[in-house]
Parts: sequence; C-alpha cells; structure tokens
Amino acid sequence: MPEGPESERRFWLLLLVSTGAFMQAVDATIVNAAIPIIASAFSTVPLELHPVLTAYVLTLAVCIPATPWLCERYGTKRIFGGAIVVFTAASLLCGLATSVSQLVAARVLQGIGGAALLPVGRYVMVRSIDPKRLIASISTVATVGLVGATIGPFAGGFLAQYISWRMVFFINVPIGIFALIVNNRHMIDVRAVAWKRFDTLGFALYGAGSVLLLDSSETVVASRWQGVTGLAGAIVLFAIYIAWSRHCRHPLVDLALFRVRSVAVAMAGNLLARLGISGLFLIQVIFLQVGCAWSPAEAGLMLVPQAIGSIVAKRLVDRLLVRYGYKPFLLVNTTLVALSVGGFAALSPSTGALVLTVYMFLYGCLTGLQYTVMNTLIYTDIREHDIAMASSMASTMQYFSMSFGIAIATLLMNAFLLDETPLGYVHAFRETVVILGIVTFLAGGIFATLPNRAAQP
Repeated sequence: MPEGPESERRFWLLLLVSTGAFMQAVDATIVNAAIPIIASAFSTVPLELHPVLTAYVLTLAVCIPATPWLCERYGTKRIFGGAIVVFTAASLLCGLATSVSQLVAARVLQGIGGAALLPVGRYVMVRSIDPKRLIASISTVATVGLVGATIGPFAGGFLAQYISWRMVFFINVPIGIFALIVNNRHMIDVRAVAWKRFDTLGFALYGAGSVLLLDSSETVVASRWQGVTGLAGAIVLFAIYIAWSRHCRHPLVDLALFRVRSVAVAMAGNLLARLGISGLFLIQVIFLQVGCAWSPAEAGLMLVPQAIGSIVAKRLVDRLLVRYGYKPFLLVNTTLVALSVGGFAALSPSTGALVLTVYMFLYGCLTGLQYTVMNTLIYTDIREHDIAMASSMASTMQYFSMSFGIAIATLLMNAFLLDETPLGYVHAFRETVVILGIVTFLAGGIFATLPNRAAQP
C-alpha cells in the first residue's frame, strides 16, 4: 500500500483509539474532585458516594475479559462503535441523574461501554499496524491517556465549582459524538474467521463473585452478618469458577498462567499494592476540600502534579530496569511508595501549597514507576500466544484492585471519623493513610519471592 494512504489510515486509527483512551482516562479522574459537591447536591456526605467510583471501575474489571471474544465474533468496528454509544449515552444519564442510585446505575452502564474502549483499540493496532511502528503508536495512545488523567482532576474541580457538577459528565457527549463519526468512517474492522465459544458460565460466575465480594466489603461494617454472608457466597462462586475453568476448553480467564512465577507474583503484588494506593484518589480530595477547606478547583489542581510526576517517571523505567532488574527495583520502590502513602499523615490544613505540590509530584513519580514495572513484569516469562490473555488479566486485576482499594479506604475513613467536622476528617485521613501505607508495604513481601533468574528485564 502506498505510504500516503497507509499514513492516513494510521493517523485516523491513532486519533480514534487515542480519543477512546482520553475519554476513559478523563472519566476515571474527573469525578474525584467533584465528589464533595455532588454529595452536597444529593444531601449526603462525600464518603457515602464511593459507590459512584467503585461501580465504574468494578464494571470495567468484570467486562474487560469479554472484549477479545466480542471483537472476534462481531468485529472491532461494531464493538468499538457500540462502546462509544453506550459510554456517551451513560455519560448523559449520569449528568441527568436526580439521585445517588440513578447515578450509580448510570456509572455501571458507563463502565460497560468504557471496558471496550482501550482493549479494542489496542487489539486493532496490534492486528493492523506495521510492527516497526507499533511501539511508537501504543506509546502515543498511552501519552494521550496520561494527558487525560492529568487534566481530569482540575477539569472536574473547575466545572463543579464554576458551572455545574453535571458538566463533569456532559463533557463526554461531544467527544463521544466526534469519536463515533471517526469510527464509522475510519475504523478498521478486524474479526476472526472462526471464533471460540464464549465462556458464558465462567463470565457469570466471575462477575457475580466480584460483585458479591465488593458488596460484602462495603456492608460488613453496617451489617456484619450481611458482609460475612456475601464474602462466603463470593468464595463459593470463585471456587466453582476455578473448578470450571480447569475443564473449559476456552475459559474466560486462563488460570494456568498463574503457574508461571512472574505472572503469579505480578498479579498478587499488583493487587496488594493497588489496594493501598487506589483509595487515595478519593480521600485526598475529601481531605483537601472538607478537611482543609480548599475549593474544588484548587483541590483538582493539586492532583495535577501527581499525574505529571507519573508521566515524567515513566521515561526512566527502561534505564532503571536495565540497571537494577525487576526484583531489586520492586523491593526498593514498593517500600518508598509505602512510605510516601503513610507520609500523607504528616500533612495538615496549614501545609503550604508549595510543599504539597512537591510532595504530590514525588508521590506521582514513585507510583508511576511502580505501576509501569508491575504491569510489565507479567510479560517477562510468557509465550507469545499468551500475551493477549495476560494483557486482559492484567487490566482486569488493575480495575478489580482499584474498586476494592476505594472501598477499603472509605471503610477506614468511616471507622476513624470521630465527627463530621474538618478536624474530624483530617484525623480520619491521617489514620487511614498509615494503614494504607502498611498494606502497600506488604506487597514488597510478594515481590521478594521473585526468583533471581527473573530479576533482569
């Protein structure tokens, strides 16, 4: 194919996939800074709105494993377009919600659409772009996603403070319409000639178990009996799924990959580390807005240095891994991340903006390194034909742990909250981050089990 048409095709594909990555990244961060204002609009307290965040990320975790089969069966153009329609319509419903339950339901629908945006985009790029330009193309999409994550918190705080919290969701509508037009005109339709049978039972067991597990973790304080019952039900469902997957020809998640040490360590370490880190996205905003009386725009702006630090640090990953290797790096960096999480306890309403900005930037650097290295560790020892499954599993684990990280942070904040005063929230925040720091530190024990032969990238 001539260079001109090929370059044009690649340009439109990258624009489309980058738009999807941008929408998903913005939506994952833009809501955080608006939570206190949304809570006020619904006459509730900010901590009670954590299902608005957990519902979205858990839905992503549940639905992502189904996207490879959907692409093979119905084609990438139809699935990506459908995902945009669902995501955009759900965003509109989020902005029109008149109750917390309506907002949570719309966020679930939004997660169903969002689950296909990035995985389908990556699938198309791998199948259609020249391998020599694939890494650069994936890097471009990842950079756009990071830009979305950077501007999301400030945009959420600004829109909520100066216009309306509903605009936090309405902003996706014009972007979604643009993406749908580009998809119809330029999306490459990739599908399998012969597709595997979908693991319907496995999907139902995994999804129901995930929902039960999250629900039990959120209700255990209010109703211990309900929490324990839900946990028992989740364990039973997951046990049935494990038994089923061993006999299923094409399981939803190939648990056989866990026999590879680097995969098992990467998944378990990723889960534990993110349990300690993910909840900070919500409680940082509550600490700044409620505890320190910062405006939504100011609180959102303060989260930007963290995202910038993550972007900057990612450029150092290759050199650091070549010099130190996976095992030594993860042991040291996980400890530093844990200390930085616990270090938030030293902050107070009197902490200067400059000090907080520098701290957030350094924290972003450490977590950016942590996420990138944990996410690449899973691919070090697997065969080429297992990469797609490993990628799906890694994405699933990422959002799964995020949803539980938010739930755990919320539970801890509620447990330590002495009263509904600014000082009460500051006290609860300090106690919570210390516990989260300890949880993060424990992930280092998992990474310590990496064999020395797998230390180098």
